[in-house]
Amino acid sequence: MEKNNELINQVSKVIGILEQYLLNDKDRPILNTLYSRYMKALEVLTNGGDIKKIMIKGGCRAYLDTFSDYMNPLLLEMDKAEKIFSQIIDCK
Repeated sequence: MEKNNELINQVSKVIGILEQYLLNDKDRPILNTLYSRYMKALEVLTNGGDIKKIMIKGGCRAYLDTFSDYMNPLLLEMDKAEKIFSQIIDCK
C-alpha cells in the first residue's frame, strides 16, 4: 500500500507539471495524451481500480520521440513514476 501512495504522489507531481506545460502550449498532442493517461492513472489509484489499466509506461519514450529534451524536469518525474509503477506491477 505504501508504494501505491508513493505512486499517487508521483503521478500527481507529473500532472502538475503537465498542467503548467499545457497552459503555454495546448496544441501539443503528446502533452495532451500524457495528461489524459496520468489523469486516468490517478483516477484508478484513488478509486481502488484495477492497476493493470494504468497506461503510463512508455510515456518517457513518447516524450523523447517528440521533444528530444533529455534534461526536462517533466521527463525526470515521469521516469520516477514509471519506475514506481513497474515495481508495483512486478510485485503483483
